[in-house]
Amino acid sequence: MLKETIEAVVIAYFQNLSAMNPQAWVETFAEDAVVTDPVGKPPFKVRESFEKFFGIISQFYETLDVSPDKVFIAGNGAAVKWTMRVVAKNGKTAITEGIGVFEITESGKIQTMSSYWDEPAMLAQLKEE
Repeated sequence: MLKETIEAVVIAYFQNLSAMNPQAWVETFAEDAVVTDPVGKPPFKVRESFEKFFGIISQFYETLDVSPDKVFIAGNGAAVKWTMRVVAKNGKTAITEGIGVFEITESGKIQTMSSYWDEPAMLAQLKEE
């Protein structure tokens, strides 16, 4: 598979997540794709759960910016070091970093994505005092 194809789908994943565009985001995935985000939580089937997922994030976040800082491509996959900046509905802000690991199908869709980051630490930054 072409590195450009892998990089393009990974970048589209981040762009559509940051834009909170569920329909375009889900189109980056294969029909039976699975996401584990963050690792340690139960995986979810993207096509069955994306509306609930976006409902949750739009309920809590005013803005969400997840920027890929560095993309490392090998075989049919990529590891991405990313930075997430959020503004919660309560006005609080948070920044966190993580690593996303993507496996891409021959047709250029994401088959699996696992994200490694400290969700509790980020949520602690957003708590009301």
